[in-house]
Amino acid sequence: MIGNGKRLVAAALALAATLAPTTVAYASPEASASPTVADPVRALDRIAHPLLSTDPGTGTADLRALGAIVGDAKVVGLGEATHGSHEFFALKDRVFRYLVEQKGFTTFALEMSWSAGLRIDDYLQHGNGDARQVVHETMAGSPWDREEFVTLVQWMHDHNRQHPDRPVHFLGDDIGAPSLDELVFDTVTDYVRRTHPESLPRVNDLLTGLRPLDDAFGYLNNRPLAERQQNAARARQLLKLMESQGRAGDDDFEFALQNARNIVQTYTFLTVNVDDPASLTAMERYRDQVMAETTMWWQRRTGGRILLSAADGHVGYTATDPTTYPKTQGSFLHDALGVDYLSIGTTFDRGSFLSKDQAIGGDWKTFTVPPAGPGTNEYTLDQVRYRDYYTDLRKVPATARNWLDISRPTYDVGTQFPNSTTPELAIGRAYDVLFHLHTVREASKL
Repeated sequence: MIGNGKRLVAAALALAATLAPTTVAYASPEASASPTVADPVRALDRIAHPLLSTDPGTGTADLRALGAIVGDAKVVGLGEATHGSHEFFALKDRVFRYLVEQKGFTTFALEMSWSAGLRIDDYLQHGNGDARQVVHETMAGSPWDREEFVTLVQWMHDHNRQHPDRPVHFLGDDIGAPSLDELVFDTVTDYVRRTHPESLPRVNDLLTGLRPLDDAFGYLNNRPLAERQQNAARARQLLKLMESQGRAGDDDFEFALQNARNIVQTYTFLTVNVDDPASLTAMERYRDQVMAETTMWWQRRTGGRILLSAADGHVGYTATDPTTYPKTQGSFLHDALGVDYLSIGTTFDRGSFLSKDQAIGGDWKTFTVPPAGPGTNEYTLDQVRYRDYYTDLRKVPATARNWLDISRPTYDVGTQFPNSTTPELAIGRAYDVLFHLHTVREASKL
């Protein structure tokens, strides 16, 4: 259990989804015996919309139905069944461009650190540098240090040069790991220096021992739990002090306060006890709560609409491992926003992706899985008449609803592959909308 706990926390600190990775999704005997496969296929045939391409810049006619499905939602979560497939990354780029141009979306949010998101957004608003360098510097070691994200960031940068009256933004909604950028600390101290210099000595005193945080996983491994708990308490004192340093509605104050909040969130997460399964579960729940709260804070601050990119298990309402992940970001967002949140999951039948083997801190490698077997979600989904498609699961007729609401094996690949367990999911309970792709290939390394 100790090793598993460290792997889970390492994955979180690496800013990859911490959902349990999967082996090849073989069917369980119960699933294989189901006689109703034809019902969901016929039902999905009637309501599925063909997806002609995943790559951006290939027209938008096939996405018009998606625009109608999105409607007036303020936050749209778009998942990925693997953290390392070209098609999922490219699809997010293509969908985001469409939502910006046709639905007025303004932010691309990603499950990466708050401070890394600030660095990318600063480049989008002010930078004249190289998108490749920006992506590599902010995403190094993560699943998203890929050519597909260079393409996305470059498009966002070019969009802002061409449309300064309606700029787009990049948001990192996660805790400050694998490091807490000095930018976060500087934002807090600079604000206090400008507005309440008399409070600066106390702020600096509270930050002693908290800054810098260059290696969150090293900090977790090398500092005793009592010390980590004490540092989290110091961070909470900092936040309480900061709350008295301004007034609600003042943008500079609200921004500084959010940076102080990120310090608290990060040091709170780092109080996890990797030897205690209950502590691991509590902190994974807390991380999803943090991502949801950060996304909602940004949406309130900007008033804009957000495409939220994360693993399927973060954007959905349930995860494949509900014991470890009892409440997801998507569930938190749905509780807060209701119909203003839309969850879109993804599935694929076969193909390759980048992931890591079981070694903590190992290299990203290419893995390939065969067509999904009978009794899996993908086996049935791949029988729909379109090679690639999307569908509003809320519109599935009652004859197929039972099939959607039954948990069965599914491909769900995190940052370590393979694992000894086979994830199962009831896709109708997890998502509002589903994209299904026939095949995927590994993302392109920089």
